Amino acid sequence: MEQRTKIGYLVGGGLKENFRVRLVVSPQEMQEGAFVVIQSGEWNYYGIVTDIQLGATDERFASEQTEERFPAHIAKALHGQTLYANLEVLPNLMLEVGPELGTPEHKQWQGKIDAGLKDAPRILPVKNIPPHHAQVYLANEGDIAEIFGSPDDAGNLVIGYTREQGHPVCIDMEKFVQRSSGVFGATGTGKSFLTRLVLAGLMHYDKASVLVLDMHNEYGYDDKASDTGKPVTGLKTKFKKLRVVGLGAGATIRGQVPDFNLEISTGDISTADIETLSRELNLQETTPTTLSALYVSFRDKWFAEFRAMNRDQVIFEDERGKKKEVPADGSVAAWAIANGVHVASAEALHSKLRRLFTKPYIVEKPAADSVKNIIDALENGQHVVLSYGEHESDLDYLLVSNLLTRKIRAAWEKKTNEFRTHGKSEPRPLVIVVEEAHKLLNREMAAQTTFATIARELRKYYVTLLIVDQRPSQIYDEVMSQLGTRISGWLGDDLDIQAVLSGLSGRDALRGMLARLQPKEEVLLLGWGVPMPLPVRSRRYDDVFWKELLGGKEKKSEAELKKEMGY
Repeated sequence: MEQRTKIGYLVGGGLKENFRVRLVVSPQEMQEGAFVVIQSGEWNYYGIVTDIQLGATDERFASEQTEERFPAHIAKALHGQTLYANLEVLPNLMLEVGPELGTPEHKQWQGKIDAGLKDAPRILPVKNIPPHHAQVYLANEGDIAEIFGSPDDAGNLVIGYTREQGHPVCIDMEKFVQRSSGVFGATGTGKSFLTRLVLAGLMHYDKASVLVLDMHNEYGYDDKASDTGKPVTGLKTKFKKLRVVGLGAGATIRGQVPDFNLEISTGDISTADIETLSRELNLQETTPTTLSALYVSFRDKWFAEFRAMNRDQVIFEDERGKKKEVPADGSVAAWAIANGVHVASAEALHSKLRRLFTKPYIVEKPAADSVKNIIDALENGQHVVLSYGEHESDLDYLLVSNLLTRKIRAAWEKKTNEFRTHGKSEPRPLVIVVEEAHKLLNREMAAQTTFATIARELRKYYVTLLIVDQRPSQIYDEVMSQLGTRISGWLGDDLDIQAVLSGLSGRDALRGMLARLQPKEEVLLLGWGVPMPLPVRSRRYDDVFWKELLGGKEKKSEAELKKEMGY
């Protein structure tokens, strides 16, 4: 096994503050976010570097340039004795490693474990502290594998490499799908590429079915990178179990014909779906009352009947020959008067809904029940990318996404209840990928949409979210608090950084680390799916990635790793 590199020894700190480590190497050899191991007796402590500080035994030595006043050998000796550098280390985990390997004590210790007389060592949160002068090392590849898992273990996706030595860092896909998760980063930091990496891992290791609400048509078919113009492999090219669905009859995606098309039946649109569009359509406060009356009048046919109504008036002549205008049969006003609804409110709603009445993907009788086809595909272990094609306005995205997830939620709740009550087959885990998540999960919308319910409680029904967003601060804080794994690229806004770190211990130490990530090159791994926070060099979404994921576990050469890391 690779030997650890010693970097210093422990000189202070505590459980409620960071450990302080005196460096025995140049501070230029260290980076913020470095993964370090503190060895002390039978225990290893694991943490990350959050700060690097210069110090002096006397401030005069720090302020005077002794190398100019003394010969070089004396100046060097003085530097070694009077000037130093300390690391601030955020401790995260501890692991019992037993007595020194190869000693009788270690054999006895291992014997007790094998005989069941002692619990096997397991990784624990830090509950005590090592003594002064415990030795501190840079973590080696074995340490990374001990904490984050080995790339050779099934279900572990290599998401990136440690910044100092290029050791692979994994995310356990099985654990990843157990809670909702998020991919964050400012515009241009490569969120879509990060999301593709994660989706490829989910599909390859078959840990869940995946539904991607692909607002910008990025994930299904091959594409070109907007900044470099280089080809980008679509997920459909690599996974035969992936079905691309186009929104509306005859829709094509990047010149390709999808596997099938999604048409929405007017009977599938509920009044609640319209209420979620209140902000987008600028609906009035009286809208819920009008919608309720429409449903009472027409039940599931309310949308089609309302769309068919006219705004016509007819001239009526009374017995005295006086003419006046009255609502025509089949008009909005005639229906409103007959049902005790405010005429102006009904007509205003009809005017606002004209933006939906003309949508070509909303039809009275679809050629096929494509919503059911999507659900069936997901239940049978396939993956679905719903591409919105030309219909990529916020209105299209909000309506279709919420309607589809409402139907999926009902299907998975039913299957879960049948599994728990009647012993039927266990539901397949499902991950719903939501782009531009703040449009669906902001404070105003969250209470009305199905997505907030999924984030809060649908984990028990085998459904979780993967939200992708550049403005996490605009996502409802209750939803953010429910996220397990968080993969974040660089964020420049303090509120966005605060949102990504919400609910995590040590967030004050991590805040600066997140703000100082290299755009497009580095990400910070946080939360449930990873044992401890760690900044890594994100791997590239390229032919090497696909070869390693699908074509075996070929080890990268040192030269390849250095090239990938930019050295």
